[in-house]
Amino acid sequence: MSKRGNHVLLKQPILADLSSPKPALTLADAVGLIVGIVIGAGIFETPALVAANTGNGTALLSAWLMGGAVSIVGALCYAELATTYPNVGGSYYYLKRAFGGNTAFLFAWARLTIIQTGSIALLAFVFGDYASQLLPLGTFSASIYAALAIALLTALNVIGLQQGKRTQNILTVAKVVGLLLVVGVGLLFSASPASPIPATSQTTNWGLAMLFVLLSYGGWNEAAYISAEIHDGRRNIVRSLLWSLGIITVIFLLINLAFLQGLGLEGMAQSSAVAADLMRRAFGEPGAKFISFLIAISTLGSINATIFTGARTNFALGQDFSLFSRLGQWEQRPSAPKTAYLLQAAITLALVMLGTTTRKGFETMVEYTAPVFWFFFLLSGLSLLVLRYREPERQRPFQVPFYPLTPLLFCGVCGYLLYSSVAYTGKGAIAGMIVVALGIPLLWWERTQQRKT
Repeated sequence: MSKRGNHVLLKQPILADLSSPKPALTLADAVGLIVGIVIGAGIFETPALVAANTGNGTALLSAWLMGGAVSIVGALCYAELATTYPNVGGSYYYLKRAFGGNTAFLFAWARLTIIQTGSIALLAFVFGDYASQLLPLGTFSASIYAALAIALLTALNVIGLQQGKRTQNILTVAKVVGLLLVVGVGLLFSASPASPIPATSQTTNWGLAMLFVLLSYGGWNEAAYISAEIHDGRRNIVRSLLWSLGIITVIFLLINLAFLQGLGLEGMAQSSAVAADLMRRAFGEPGAKFISFLIAISTLGSINATIFTGARTNFALGQDFSLFSRLGQWEQRPSAPKTAYLLQAAITLALVMLGTTTRKGFETMVEYTAPVFWFFFLLSGLSLLVLRYREPERQRPFQVPFYPLTPLLFCGVCGYLLYSSVAYTGKGAIAGMIVVALGIPLLWWERTQQRKT
């Protein structure tokens, strides 16, 4: 998820290529940006879900290692698309160029109703789980906190751009501090002898495990956009992707090793707030409350950033499609796409209600977003193959290595995860697919209106 999909930040019609971006980023700049984008709040929630779907500690760590490898393969494919077609529309533009406007419209519709809003709801449930460790609010505590966070941060952004930026500056630091604390504590404190790490606790379900793993790695597709702006791109694109994803993989392995060492596999799988439980075991209730506070604050930063960017993609949608024209209105005072913010908040709050009815808010949001996300990810991978075939003379500043094996491998992984997200999930996945289908009559209406004008 918040991290799954591409931000379509448009200031002009997305049909046209933009002028070539300036190569202003150094290798270090690019690595820092990619690492910052990918490491989000999900890493404090997904380890427990991965543990519940892996049979032993080795399988758990192997899943996180494979997640890094899959991310590198996908990032290489996106790097070619981003440097060959440097358009701010991102995946929207690739899909439009390869498969036509209808597919691109459905992608934009999915971002509005599923991918971006689902990511906000997903992050809000992470916030709710950890805020509930500090002050429980009853049976629906996580959902209440999630709804309050969405409403408050949306209001803050509606007030104006400057307030949103100020909020973001403080919230990012807590994430780094929290990660370092959890890793240090987990590696220093072992699981108690009464609950050792079991050799086998359950059968490994690789499909579900990888869904949760790759949710945490989500965001490298956003990072591919900067590939056209890296100095000495031919040399540094691959280096920045490999270095950043290598660093991220090491961090994710360390934090999962820390959880495994400190709680044991069964302790991880049974936890609703794994970092808090680890700190509780090491330092008692004060430790759990301290790390819960840090993670809750960190998650607010991720929610705020996703709300901010999501409203702007919806603003772009409103400019490009008459059916959503009201979303394309920008309030000058304050400077914000107010209607886009409000609609986004309304949809996200509805998704919080969906997660509440299943009593598994975070997991339900993964189910809701995953099939749609992996479907369009698969199409994005296929678009590389289609555009290579249709436009063989197009200059490609970066070419994915081992073509066509690399994009075929990526498409194969996307296809497998699309299958897994449908086969092993429940009500959330069905709801997501229904919502995508609702975009078809809207597409027909849009085309009808275009023919009349």
